[in-house]
Amino acid sequence: MFGFNQPMYSLECPEAREMVANGAQLVDVRSPQEFAMGAIPGSYNLPLQAIHLAEQHLDKSKPVILYCASGMRSGQALNMLAQMGFDAVHNLGSINKYVSC
Repeated sequence: MFGFNQPMYSLECPEAREMVANGAQLVDVRSPQEFAMGAIPGSYNLPLQAIHLAEQHLDKSKPVILYCASGMRSGQALNMLAQMGFDAVHNLGSINKYVSC
């Protein structure tokens, strides 16, 4: 479980793929323009600037896996979601990490 002061939890690709296969929500926190240029199939685009709306778009009872271009925005989103009460939030980091495995 994650609270406000908990460290980021990062995932490796095989674990992320398994979690997605088991129903985890895969969330791209890049801009809509970046998302349109290429995203992980099945992911949902919720840009970092709109992460405050997460409760309207994500299911708190399911794990959330975040990614972006480098891992910086997804790390920020992880902390914000933890503050909002999302417990099972994970940072995949870069989109390339998932695509390359």
